[in-house]
Amino acid sequence: MKATTEWKTYRTRFLVKATQLTQSLRFVDVLGREHAGQKGDYLVESSDGFLRIAPRQLFEDVYVAMDPSDQNATRAGVGRRKWPTGSQASPSAAPRPLAV
Repeated sequence: MKATTEWKTYRTRFLVKATQLTQSLRFVDVLGREHAGQKGDYLVESSDGFLRIAPRQLFEDVYVAMDPSDQNATRAGVGRRKWPTGSQASPSAAPRPLAV
C-alpha cells in the first residue's frame, strides 16, 4: 500500500434530526422504498422531511449530537437550513406501515 502525503479532516455536510429506535420498525417511504431497522438503529429525518433508517454503528460513526444552543441557532436561521416549525415531518414524508 502506498503511503499518503497528508491527512485531511472531513465532516458531514447535512444537518439531520434523529431518534434511536426502541423497537423494530419497517415502513415504505413516499418514493416506494422499503426501510427496516432494529432496536438501537436510528430513524433519521433530513431537512427536506424525508425519513430513513440508519444502522446504529454507521450513524454513531458519522453523526455527532449538537449542543442545544447550536440547535436553537440553526432553527433561527443562523445555520445552513431552517427546520420547519412543528415537531412532525411533513405529511408527505410520513412513513406508511408495511402490511405483514
